[in-house]
Amino acid sequence: MEQKVYSVSEINQVVKRLLDNQPDLKCVYVRGELSNYKMHPTGHYFSLKDADGVLSCVMYPRQSKLLRFRPENGMKVILRGRISLFPRSGAYQLYCETMTPEGAGELALAFAQLKARLYKEGLFDPEHKKPLPRFPERIALITAATGDAVHDMIRILRRRYPLSKVLVLSVRVQGPSAPESLVRAIRYANQWNVADLIITGRGGGSMEELWAFNDEQVARAIYDSEIPIISAVGHEPDETIADYVADIRASTPSHAAELAVPDQKDLQRWLRETQVRLEQVETARLAVLRHRLNVLAEKRVLRDQMAYVQDKRMELLHVQQRIGDLAAGLLVRKRQQLSVLGASLDAMSPLKVLGRGYAMAQGPSGNILRSWKDASAGEQVTVTLGDGGLRCTVEESYERKGRA
Repeated sequence: MEQKVYSVSEINQVVKRLLDNQPDLKCVYVRGELSNYKMHPTGHYFSLKDADGVLSCVMYPRQSKLLRFRPENGMKVILRGRISLFPRSGAYQLYCETMTPEGAGELALAFAQLKARLYKEGLFDPEHKKPLPRFPERIALITAATGDAVHDMIRILRRRYPLSKVLVLSVRVQGPSAPESLVRAIRYANQWNVADLIITGRGGGSMEELWAFNDEQVARAIYDSEIPIISAVGHEPDETIADYVADIRASTPSHAAELAVPDQKDLQRWLRETQVRLEQVETARLAVLRHRLNVLAEKRVLRDQMAYVQDKRMELLHVQQRIGDLAAGLLVRKRQQLSVLGASLDAMSPLKVLGRGYAMAQGPSGNILRSWKDASAGEQVTVTLGDGGLRCTVEESYERKGRA
């Protein structure tokens, strides 16, 4: 009997059929730890391992896009899928249909992961929070138009501050299409500037029902909004990503309406109190002005119009007299100074010295002769005396010997 020889691909197809025809392998649940996780446009490729073995796994985009959380290496999970063989590589693997975190719920894990990631990106930073307008003229409610929450908010807004115009942008708040509906409404409100303030939210429910407000795209739309946003999702214990990104978080939709607008009763009371304070201030100001008027009315200048002119005339005469006195005193002092200086100059005058018997000799060029060396025999010199002068001819010049 001739032995049949198989090709590699034929063997792989045989093994694949054997695996595909095993009922126990068509839907299996496997527990393990994620390893070598890689995300690719054609699918997610990873290994599932435990202490004694490793199983290759693949999850195609149709299944992976349904994941609510981000798989990470080392994460304990439970996979559901089928065991088959990939003929090209000859390796068997688990074709994963669903992935569930072991221990923590899938939604709780997805919430924690997204919250941590957006926190690192700065979407929760207080510096980015915008202040709410004190007196909003237009308020946009982005919520389900048929829910109890929208009716409660409209009722409270009309009761507290009827001056605001309320616009309802109806959206889906639950289900797969809810995130996209919320994102479109928020972007529409910003693009057309339909309101001064946005309130987005819904009534209470389970985590699954509130999940649209934990969507990453919704969170980024709230963060990018130039219009301040109040998040009003569920009840007081409920917590969503939208609450962290929004400018203000309200515990309930009704609470959001109270935060959005002032109470007209409080405004009316404030206006009355302000009116009273203004009246008191004006009354006090009028009293001060009346007192000043009475004081001015008693002024002599107002009772006698020429009195002011007479007073100024007397002041002018007084000033004129003081200026005259000061000028006379100054003139006397200057004359005294002049006399003293004249006497000093007269005492220092050379003529005084000449008058006491001294003489001053000058050479032919008019230079003062201070030494016997300044003149020679036969030169003409001029001798100035106290009452006249002499023109002389030098017969001899000599040096004085001793003190005589």
